[in-house]
Amino acid sequence: MTTANFSVWRGDDDGQYEKYEVSLEDGMVVLDVIHKIQAEQAGDLAVRWNCKAGKCGSCSAEINGHPRLQCMTRMDEFEDGEEVIVAPLKAFPLIKDLVTDVKYNYDKAKTIPFVDLEEPAEGDVRRMAQIDIERVQEFHKCIECYMCQDVCHVIRDHPENQDAFAGPKFFVQLASVAMHPLDQNPKSDTVSHGFGLEYCNITKCCTEVCPEGIKITDNAIIPLKERRADELYDPLRMIGRLISRGKDKS
Repeated sequence: MTTANFSVWRGDDDGQYEKYEVSLEDGMVVLDVIHKIQAEQAGDLAVRWNCKAGKCGSCSAEINGHPRLQCMTRMDEFEDGEEVIVAPLKAFPLIKDLVTDVKYNYDKAKTIPFVDLEEPAEGDVRRMAQIDIERVQEFHKCIECYMCQDVCHVIRDHPENQDAFAGPKFFVQLASVAMHPLDQNPKSDTVSHGFGLEYCNITKCCTEVCPEGIKITDNAIIPLKERRADELYDPLRMIGRLISRGKDKS
């Protein structure tokens, strides 16, 4: 049996790292060690978790400076004697220890439209191309761990922009609506300024941390930016809108 040296953030914003030495068993993940610390050394250690299978996203934390799921980070990934530093997600207000207040994300979720499917006429059959199905299925893999939100510089470093910025997790959700071939929402509703898409400078940091491997930047954000340019700034479309307005006035 081997041991591991953990430094875990304790307290609120004015807290500090506490060191723990923990005996390990084969197959343990970081969340197992945190639970063992709770059971044997720090019964009041706060940590959020649920499924322990990498599907609920609840146990996301920063492990040695990188956002990861505690339940999917195996202890055999670390070198012998390496200190494992576990901290809460930095982009959200800290409640206690490893638990943050992610209410910001729930508020943003309310602003994203749902897919609006027009009721088909009797006897009609809706058909979707396989590529459209695969695109939507990729977006639906999101487990709401909010690690992409955590590393986004607009959220993390510029809180003054948060009211106008939805963030990468919700650009994925928005893309699932905008790119659904049967959606009836006006295109302008899914590319409007209200979601702050213009703040993103496509550094791909969100894609790099996604535990589900969603290509957030390439398959959601960049296509949304392209649709935004087509809808709002394409000169031919602008001329068409001017002509249409002129006809309406006459």
